[in-house]
Amino acid sequence: MTQAQAAVAQDGDWERALEAVLEQTAEVAEHGGGIDLAFLFASASYGDDLHALVRRARSATGAGVLVGCSGQGIIGPSREIEGEPAVALLSLSLPGAELHGVRLTQSAIEERLRPGEWHEPTGVDPDAAHAWFVFADPFTINPEALVAALSAGYPGLPLIGGLASGEPRVPRTLVFLDDEVYPDGAVAVALGGAYTVRTVVSQGAEPISEPWTITAVDGQRIQTIAQRPALDVLVESVRRLPPEARQRAEHNLLIGLAMDEYRDDFGRGDFLIRNLAGADPKTGQVAIGALPRVGQTIQFQLRDAEAADEELRELLAREKASHGDNPPLAAVLCSCNARGAGLFGTPDHDALALAEQLDIGPVAGFFCNGEIGPVGERNFLHGYTASIALIVPAE
Repeated sequence: MTQAQAAVAQDGDWERALEAVLEQTAEVAEHGGGIDLAFLFASASYGDDLHALVRRARSATGAGVLVGCSGQGIIGPSREIEGEPAVALLSLSLPGAELHGVRLTQSAIEERLRPGEWHEPTGVDPDAAHAWFVFADPFTINPEALVAALSAGYPGLPLIGGLASGEPRVPRTLVFLDDEVYPDGAVAVALGGAYTVRTVVSQGAEPISEPWTITAVDGQRIQTIAQRPALDVLVESVRRLPPEARQRAEHNLLIGLAMDEYRDDFGRGDFLIRNLAGADPKTGQVAIGALPRVGQTIQFQLRDAEAADEELRELLAREKASHGDNPPLAAVLCSCNARGAGLFGTPDHDALALAEQLDIGPVAGFFCNGEIGPVGERNFLHGYTASIALIVPAE
């Protein structure tokens, strides 16, 4: 039984592009017992035609739930189409799945600040979901508040997805749910029952120092590390690098904050990566794009094409080694619009890595204005990240 198929088509005519992906994924509907869940991603350049595109996709697939959004770039099996009109479709037959599509707005977030209040508007009990897919318009909803609210309402469940993107100079993006296209807010799907997701969140960084302990903070400013001025520790860490690595780090330094202080060893995937916002030579303080804690483990990191490639492949290899007996049926790939050919110099990087490392055929996704995914046990909004949901049978 075919349970999942995906396709991507590049065409300035949305009808031809949609027909191409529908034809390539028709076997799921014909032999898989019907389509329960469809992910649809389409170029923002189709403009107002996206309304007709989404309605026709839902009608043609007969999907129980259809979800997706507009993208500056569109991702399919082993292929990433950037800056050109394209459509990607992932169709899944998921017998025994529990699926709940939800429309969310900024007012809903502001009205329901307590965790338990989220179960009524979503219609989803905490024990009815194993994971959430979330796609949001970054101009009309506070994405960090959205992630925090859903995480609080459904503690322990992974959120995976991203912020819709579009034309670089036009602040207009769209999100899709079933037959509707919305110019604001967010859409989400709770997945439960016989299926769940495993996640790979590659933040594109490699460590360039040993782990240190933060010993004094003031808001977003780290004052001391290991009882020394934070800037002194940073400068010393960079100076210890080999010349080639030191040159790479010159404009690409980041901070990694450990998510689990009880680990004996730290590796890739154990740190939340955030930007260095500035440094004060007079006080020796370092400002970062997060709220660090005294006692938290910190590690200086480097992000560039080489580091991003190495980290993604290492995390995918780790995923395959640990779950080889329960391979994924399909994947949703949400990649930052600062990755792609602009970062790696060649197209299709993340999609090809996913296909090569995990041998997944059905893949769809898009290039985001921000990526949603868990690090450790907590969900975050990221940048420069490849956030991957692997759909698997629940064990």
